[in-house]
Amino acid sequence: MTEHHFEESPQVTTCPRHPDRVTYTRCGRCGRPTCTECQVPLEVGLMCVDCRDEHRRQNKVRSGPTTAPLVTFVLIGLNILAYLLQQFIPGRWVLIHFLFNPLYVEMTGEWWRVLTSGFLHAQSSPTHLLLNMFSLWLFGRAIEPMMGRWKYLLVYVLSIVGGSLGVWIWGALTGDLNVNTVGASGAIFGLFGAFFVLTRMRGANATPILTLIAINMVFGFIMPGISWQAHLGGLATGAILTLILQQLGGNSRTPLRR
Repeated sequence: MTEHHFEESPQVTTCPRHPDRVTYTRCGRCGRPTCTECQVPLEVGLMCVDCRDEHRRQNKVRSGPTTAPLVTFVLIGLNILAYLLQQFIPGRWVLIHFLFNPLYVEMTGEWWRVLTSGFLHAQSSPTHLLLNMFSLWLFGRAIEPMMGRWKYLLVYVLSIVGGSLGVWIWGALTGDLNVNTVGASGAIFGLFGAFFVLTRMRGANATPILTLIAINMVFGFIMPGISWQAHLGGLATGAILTLILQQLGGNSRTPLRR
């Protein structure tokens, strides 16, 4: 006699959210019946809407809130605003009153120039601004969430000052303090230094950022009109300050490799 196997008929149930709808499927997480409208495909599989919401709440608590890089956007906006003012205020007024010249600062005591010069750019070259802002957008979005807004802002601002001091120190050593400098490059190199330190603290591969730093430093040495002194000053400031802030704050996930 031929043996026949009959599959058990699936249990007929109704969806709790839609009692008028008969369903044969259940949530892959809680096992409750759910109609096709209430099923949600998620990375962990099909689940009902209630479990979907609970899963997202738990995941949000576990991963922490997502912080938008607000400081990065504000800094980009300030640099663009400063450049627009340079273009629309006649007589190069903005450059004259806010660029950095070590000799002039020593003579006048206008110390704010060590900082304000970091928000100005070559008036006749929008490429100078665009390259710096692209780098700020690229690295700022990565660094700001890792450090927190205030630490990140402190590193950026003091890297500008560090870049100006690099120009100042070199001018004092060579006897040529009468040099004008503008640009966010000191701050950008400060972010390079910060990113290097953060990468090392997390035990990740730092070769890509080291390569980027090396290429930009060489470019600064061989191209006229580029202040490698500001680059070096900003780089050192950003790296050292980030190391201090992260160690004091206990934010490093792994010990710094030596």
